[in-house]
Amino acid sequence: MEKSPFGQLAKGSFLVASPDIEEGIFFRSIVILCEHSLSGSFGLILNKNIEFEDGEYLIEVEDLANPNVELLAGGPLQMNQMMVIHSQSSDNSIKLLDHVYLGGDLEFLQNTLLDEQGPAVRLIFGYTSWSSGQLEKEFLNGQWFVCPGSFKHVFETNPETMWQSVLKEMGGKYASLSMIPEDLTLN
Repeated sequence: MEKSPFGQLAKGSFLVASPDIEEGIFFRSIVILCEHSLSGSFGLILNKNIEFEDGEYLIEVEDLANPNVELLAGGPLQMNQMMVIHSQSSDNSIKLLDHVYLGGDLEFLQNTLLDEQGPAVRLIFGYTSWSSGQLEKEFLNGQWFVCPGSFKHVFETNPETMWQSVLKEMGGKYASLSMIPEDLTLN
């Protein structure tokens, strides 16, 4: 008996945007599911660099001691809200994958950002969510592919090439999709 594709929709899974999503923040995005239940789903985009207007930086990454910090746009909802994904277990954090955690308290965040040997940290502004059944519907309509999440892609893969890298690793038809140019007029 084949396992239901909905069984793959779980905390720590990656949602990979299909090429059918042609514009907006979800274009070629990789989302890590942080929660998925009958009530709905919540996730963070991992491969969109944040673009602040001049003078509106909340955090100057260059001024931080920890060289392993990146700022990302996590989704279209509440872009003024910051979420933290990091590679070190702490109080008040939720394990998403092996060595990939969400959250933590303010003291942990401050210490992590000021530690020259600090863990990998992704400061993610905004998030995405789906109401009950909405993600399943988008999945069945072919808007998303699902695969297991990985530490490597969360913290080591360049956000600009993450979509292609994940699809290539998925193999088969997905590897072929990874070669579609962003601008189809260049094809």
